[in-house]
Amino acid sequence: MSEFSSYITQNFGTVCGIAGAALSVFLSGMGSAHGCGLVGAGAAGIVTEEPEKFGKALILQLLPGTQGLYGFIIGFLIATMRVAGATPLTLMQGAYLLFTGLSCGMVQYVSAKHQGKVCAAGLQILARNPDQNTKGIIFGAIVETYAILGFVAAIIMLFVTYPA
Repeated sequence: MSEFSSYITQNFGTVCGIAGAALSVFLSGMGSAHGCGLVGAGAAGIVTEEPEKFGKALILQLLPGTQGLYGFIIGFLIATMRVAGATPLTLMQGAYLLFTGLSCGMVQYVSAKHQGKVCAAGLQILARNPDQNTKGIIFGAIVETYAILGFVAAIIMLFVTYPA
């Protein structure tokens, strides 16, 4: 076996773990950026005409941003607690971390995009009936439930079922 293939064989688990951390951060960040951008564009139109609605519009814009935070935390935990060890990860451990990061990142990506759409629609409530703005926030928070479930599932995978 060549030196290169031996190196790859010994470190492929670690490479998979790093990929899992990266996917968790990148996918969740992309979804949050999309969702926050969508709501922010709509909020800018409302605030242009009625600057006093800035605070309420900002709450709706911030909601899709939480998924980026959840994915970042999981990526950080994978990178610091699992990948950064002194010994290379086994292929099983690396694959486990890859799929943990991928599953968390995908849930966060999809929920952030959809939460952005819901919160952008919630801006219509704010524009027409600001006293009912809480309803738009609640609609967005329902989508957040699935982001939290994906985050908790990744925490369980990292701390409860991680293969030794």
